[in-house]
Amino acid sequence: MTRKMIIDTDTASDDAVAILMALRSPEVDVLAITVVAGNMPVERGARNALYTAEMCGVEVPVYLGAAAPLLREIQHAYWFHGEDGMGNQHYPAPQRQPETTHAVDALIETIKAHPGVELVTLAPLTNIALALARAPEIAANVSRCVVMGGAPATAGNVTPAAEYNIWVDPEAARMVFHSALPLEMVGWQTSRYPAILTPEEIAGVYNMGTPLAKFAMDCNRRAREATEEQSGEVGLGLPDPVAMAVALDPTICTRRSDHYVEIETENDLTRGMTIVDVLGVAEDERNSPLWRQAIHAGRKTICWEIDAPRWKALLYELLG
Repeated sequence: MTRKMIIDTDTASDDAVAILMALRSPEVDVLAITVVAGNMPVERGARNALYTAEMCGVEVPVYLGAAAPLLREIQHAYWFHGEDGMGNQHYPAPQRQPETTHAVDALIETIKAHPGVELVTLAPLTNIALALARAPEIAANVSRCVVMGGAPATAGNVTPAAEYNIWVDPEAARMVFHSALPLEMVGWQTSRYPAILTPEEIAGVYNMGTPLAKFAMDCNRRAREATEEQSGEVGLGLPDPVAMAVALDPTICTRRSDHYVEIETENDLTRGMTIVDVLGVAEDERNSPLWRQAIHAGRKTICWEIDAPRWKALLYELLG
């Protein structure tokens, strides 16, 4: 029996590889791809998602969602992913168009129709927050919500304190983390160091000789350059595919634990910071009322470390 999945994305280069992995997995039936503004404007994200599905030979409905964060101006990531979001490869337009239903409506309808569905988010959480605000009862129908986002107890990738997806719309992230969703946070740190594809491993993917292997590396050419510019790490970091690997095979996450999590929304210096109560001190009565809200929402699962060789093996298998 296949697992039902919804993917929420701001499709750029690493999102495309994550989407490809889900569409190629024989264990997963992707019911819908919902698109939100983030890395790219929402229309470009939808185009990139449709093109990726076309590369996989799969027809999956793609829905346009929120074009901006709840309260903030949108900050796209052209510098990291290229002007087209796909490494400046300028692929042709896909054959299919997005659906006419709004992504938030599609999320609510699809989750209600498929109890036990899995939700994987690769983007700012605006669409998810809007869906939960309108229909909070849908949280009970989601069996897992794997979130690529956050930087627990580590450096951020857009500010010293925050990871991009959470930083773009911290108010939406706070709503989602305070919801009843069974949330698993796969932070940016899981895609660094041993998880990065080395130049030799990238060459090995190209040597597979398949169209999908070439596509996955080509569309991440600018991301590869940006990875080195940003962190000095030589190779290709793939945060969204790492999160998708954990969604597809939970055992790839080798160290996880449950904690209360709060999202910073007030201070510009720490905007979007994912504050994880690692030592369990949030219940101290001297703490801020904000922690009372986090405690009321319940603990969320944090994936701290992954099995890097197994994540890469899964990627290679799905590209082959």
